[in-house]
Amino acid sequence: MIYKTIDLCAGIGGIRRGFEMTGSFQNVRSAEIDESAAKTYKHLFGDDALNDLTSEEFKTELDSTEYDVLLAGFPCQAFSRAGKQLGFRDTTRGTIFFDIADIISRTKPRAIFLENVDNLISHDHGNTINTIVKTLEDELDYRVIGVSLDENGNYQYDRSSFVRNSKNFGVPQNRARAYIMAFSKKKYGNAIKLLTEQLPTESTEVVFEDVNAILETEVDDKYYMAEGYLETLKRHKIREHEKGHGFGYCVVNQEGGEHPIANTILATGGSGKERNLIYQPKEGIAGKVIPRKKTRLNSEGIRVMTPMEWGRLQGFIGYGFLDADESETFSFPEGTNDAQKYKQLGNSVSIPVIKTMADFMLNCFDILEQQQEEIVKALAYHNVYFTKKDVMENMGINAVQASAILKKLIEQQVIRRISHGVSTRYVNANREDDLPPFSQEEKVLEYAKENDSFSNKDIVELLQITVGSGNVLLSTMVKKGLLIRIKRGWYSAKV
Repeated sequence: MIYKTIDLCAGIGGIRRGFEMTGSFQNVRSAEIDESAAKTYKHLFGDDALNDLTSEEFKTELDSTEYDVLLAGFPCQAFSRAGKQLGFRDTTRGTIFFDIADIISRTKPRAIFLENVDNLISHDHGNTINTIVKTLEDELDYRVIGVSLDENGNYQYDRSSFVRNSKNFGVPQNRARAYIMAFSKKKYGNAIKLLTEQLPTESTEVVFEDVNAILETEVDDKYYMAEGYLETLKRHKIREHEKGHGFGYCVVNQEGGEHPIANTILATGGSGKERNLIYQPKEGIAGKVIPRKKTRLNSEGIRVMTPMEWGRLQGFIGYGFLDADESETFSFPEGTNDAQKYKQLGNSVSIPVIKTMADFMLNCFDILEQQQEEIVKALAYHNVYFTKKDVMENMGINAVQASAILKKLIEQQVIRRISHGVSTRYVNANREDDLPPFSQEEKVLEYAKENDSFSNKDIVELLQITVGSGNVLLSTMVKKGLLIRIKRGWYSAKV
């Protein structure tokens, strides 16, 4: 089965790409407000992502969009604590999460996948993540993976419930991020209790073993640091260490041990590059003067990472966009400057982590949908016949969802349908005998199950009998205790 996704706060499409790599997800709508990122997104996927997810126009478009999974790498913003709050529409108003929750409320996807910085968990003294969990669980009716209830009905979770590090998923980057995955309780009913309590913590797939594996052999001179700036960084590092702080530049392929890993790359780009310096001597570089450098290039062979190397750290290059013959297809639009490349990659996700999460979601879907089918198969095996209402009650789902499961099992020839007027019953497809026709009373009782109240006129039309015969039949059923008369001429099933 192919599940359809919408990609919100899409950036340059890292989350989308991780899901697409499974072969089981197809994106149908995207939204990204940053023009440069949206330009790269269109360059990579061919889709126009320049949409404002907070606009009513875009939300209205989503109202009529058929999709299964909402994806969003949303920003971390504080929620309101003021006054008597009536729900997420009051608590989260003015934040991107408010609009995401509004879209979820309106479109009701099967599942949700959200990504954020790891500080989301401690942000605003825990109020932010608490609001998100309660909104998803209580107001939107989704089961959040990693969240459980204690004996007093309080939600239980901690940092380990959501935070995962890219270094454990095959790329040499110490990048901790929060991931939130949730499944619709309305869609999957009681089967949702079978899901695991924990997101994946690691992957066995190694994309790049260490920093050395992502380095370019030849880089432009502009990436080598000016002597004056390098000296400034050294002095700053000494001052910070004297204060007991850990800040300072880091030459990762010298200081990283046997298999060095990079520090987190940042969306700020230029201001964070000194955290991942590279030792790579180059002949003729020492003392060279190049445009835009205030002093000569350093003699120690120290440079910053290139955008291509950042692309590898995030799994965009060398992993996420390889075609069938392993050829690289990732690129930026022509004319994109380095500052934008650093910003867009630093603001994105590690695709190998997302791919692992997408595989996990697929496994959850298999569990949920197979379990639903098994319940129906059990009904077919243990009962002479069963109805759609039986399926709804056993699984805790609505009529539309029950109909979809029954239709699928009929197509698979697991069950077959036996129609008797207003009511449809189902039996095991292997049963050779059919059920006897319903009596008039049985037809009325089946009708009563599907309608809160009805009149003699309804029964006359249902059974194609006279008004007098209808009155006699209904009066008899009331006397037998099968129906109750709720007002003159109107009846209901006996509760």
